[in-house]
Amino acid sequence: MKISGTQGVVWSFAQSNSRREEVLVAALNLFTRRGYFNTSIHDIQKAAGVSTGFIYHHFSSKEDLARALYLQLLEGMATDIAAIAGGYKTLADRGRALIEYFLAMAESRPETMAFVIHARHREFLPDEKPICSSAPFMMMLDMVQEGIDSGEVRKVETVIAATTLFGGCFRLIHLFLDGVVDPPLSPRAEDVWSCAWIGLAGGGDEKT
Repeated sequence: MKISGTQGVVWSFAQSNSRREEVLVAALNLFTRRGYFNTSIHDIQKAAGVSTGFIYHHFSSKEDLARALYLQLLEGMATDIAAIAGGYKTLADRGRALIEYFLAMAESRPETMAFVIHARHREFLPDEKPICSSAPFMMMLDMVQEGIDSGEVRKVETVIAATTLFGGCFRLIHLFLDGVVDPPLSPRAEDVWSCAWIGLAGGGDEKT
């Protein structure tokens, strides 16, 4: 099953030609490879091919730059998740599509996924919500709650159901980003989904 309607909505700033967006892309790559604390504004300026003054014209500090990057990535993820929610009606179809989406994103944009789900954001963005409380993940919780309310899956605490449904997928992505699991990830989507759905649906038909 393909993720219809979302394949072209992939955190579009990485495809932008604006110089500000090039700074964000450079920061993303450096934060992912070196870590936030080992990356300086000078490193970002040099990688982006802009002046230091240009960076400070758009961002007041390295933290401000990291926040802009983080929020823009979350906004893009929320757009994609909303497209999936609108394209499918049942939790079974939405959940399968989300797992396919996240595994495909981890393969095609590992730096983006590493910054969104792998980085310890609270260490350098202490005023931001934890990633699990961000808008995209709250949207996923809402999908799961709809599935519980409709009787599609067993009645358990929403966070437990969401962890059962998506926890294996995110753990696999973490292992992939750490170099423990070799690519490709996409062919594993069906097995990841089947195991998750059996656990949540209580042994029902995982092909639902």
